[in-house]
Order: sequence, then C-alpha cells, then structure tokens
Amino acid sequence: MKIFIIEDDQTIRNEPMDFLTKYGYECNSSDDFENIVEASLESKPNLILLDLTLPYQDGFQICRQIRKVSSVPIIVVTSRNTPMDELLILNIGADDFITKPYDLQILLAHIQAVLKRTNESAQNVFLTYKELTLDVLKSRVISGIEEVELNRNDLGLLRLLTLNKGNIISREELMNELWQNGDFVDENTLNVNIARLRRKLESIGLEGYLLTKRGQGYQL
Repeated sequence: MKIFIIEDDQTIRNEPMDFLTKYGYECNSSDDFENIVEASLESKPNLILLDLTLPYQDGFQICRQIRKVSSVPIIVVTSRNTPMDELLILNIGADDFITKPYDLQILLAHIQAVLKRTNESAQNVFLTYKELTLDVLKSRVISGIEEVELNRNDLGLLRLLTLNKGNIISREELMNELWQNGDFVDENTLNVNIARLRRKLESIGLEGYLLTKRGQGYQL
C-alpha cells in the first residue's frame, strides 16, 4: 500500500513516514508544494495524508483539486481543530480528520480503517472476471481500453453472473433479476436480453464469455 504525505514540516512528516514504513507501507512525499497535487497523484497512492496549513495553497484547495480527478482516500492530519474546519474539509471530500498532536498507533488505526472501507466499497463497485471489468456505478463493462455502455437489464444480468462467476445461474434466477427491475419477463424476453448482452460483450472482444448451458442456464 502506498501513502503520500502532504506536510511541509519535515520533522512532522518524517515521523509517520518512518513509523508506517515499519508496518509495510510505502511512503512518499514532495517539497514541491506549488505542484503538490500533481506530485501526489503521479505517485498513484492508495491513501493521502493531508495537512491543512501549507505553502502556496491550503489543504482545502488541495482536497478540492484532488477530488475533481480522483477518489483516493484522504485523511486530514492537522493542528487546526475547530469543528468548522472538520466539517468543511469532510464536506469537500476528505474521508477522515485527525488532530495534531496524535499517537502514531491511533494514526495507523485510522489508516487501516479507511483503507478497509475503501477496499470493501471498491469490491462492490467494480466486479471482475478474467479480462472483464464491470463498473457498476457507471453501468458499463470494460475490457482493456474498450468499453460499452449497459442498460438496466444488461447491468442486472451481468452483475448477477459476475458475482457468481464460474457457477451456472438458472434461467429462473435470471428472470427474477429482470423482474426486480420492474420489467415483464417471459422466456422470450430473457432470450432477447441475453442475446443483446452477449453482443455487447463480443463488441469489446469478450467472445465466449457468456456461455449457454443447455437445460441448466448461463455461466461466465
């Protein structure tokens, strides 16, 4: 796991870096505060520790800029401890708020908790099988640089199949999935939806991914 620390006081910055490194985290930072947003994102971190009082621009501005292009978890670590500071930065998009001075073990616990929540959320939002990635929130399926949009029924069917990858899903289970979406479903309706979903997968190079198991159902 990579952590990028945005802190202008080198002594305060080095202490958590040394501590977190002992726990297996890869820690990076930069003194180029004029371009700190770019520097932080280029390091492809799993989490950012962000101070609020910084040169060139404050942590509020930095958080706003990061949130325009990235959902990377941000924990604010600051001596500014007013309720308004905490409320504002959380509304901007930070994930957690810790007041200095802090215990390093407490910092570690906050980092682990935020990463755990983020990973659990990502598992629900992105489902994968071989070269197939299903982006649930954006209702699209991706393969390499190719992607195709899914309609509501496509998404429901592919989500169920991906969650049960390798297992055969009966026609009844798939029809129940479509029925939950409010559509009238009969055998022919399911056939049409399956055929359309298969064509969409094939259009981005995912031939042979949606398999028909005669007399049993369908399988990824």
